Amino acid sequence: MKFEIIDVKIPEGCNVIFGISHFIKTVEDLYEAIVNTVPGAKFGIAFAEASGPCLIRYEGTDEELKKLAAETLLKIGCGHTFIIFMKGMYPINIMQRIKDVPEVCTILAATANPLQVVVVETSQGRGVVAVIDGYKSKGIETEEDIKKRREFLRKIGYKF
Repeated sequence: MKFEIIDVKIPEGCNVIFGISHFIKTVEDLYEAIVNTVPGAKFGIAFAEASGPCLIRYEGTDEELKKLAAETLLKIGCGHTFIIFMKGMYPINIMQRIKDVPEVCTILAATANPLQVVVVETSQGRGVVAVIDGYKSKGIETEEDIKKRREFLRKIGYKF
């Protein structure tokens, strides 16, 4: 058994969703879920098959993000995983629709933070052990931090 840490490179201004799914039509169903939720969305999706030809299947509306999704998922190399790179929107805009896709099993990360995927490899293949999203906690927020958090949410339009 061998462990490996894969760094997921997230382009400036982008977010990523990484998860586990189970069927070849995942890539098309995720595509439809996104474009039906955020018209004009800019994104790339990739899905890794776990049987048959074991190919990375990919779709999207942005050529650069499609290529990045496919190459990143090939590097991770774990069957039945998917990754979505998006720009001009946040994961919160599409998370519920992604969760509603019947073949999606779980979402492991939805972030713009530095992301690492911890992978284990056996004689059969590779699997995701964990994800590391961002950095270690530094403390508990103060009253001033609470004020800044609330102001930030209002500034970006998520609270009134």
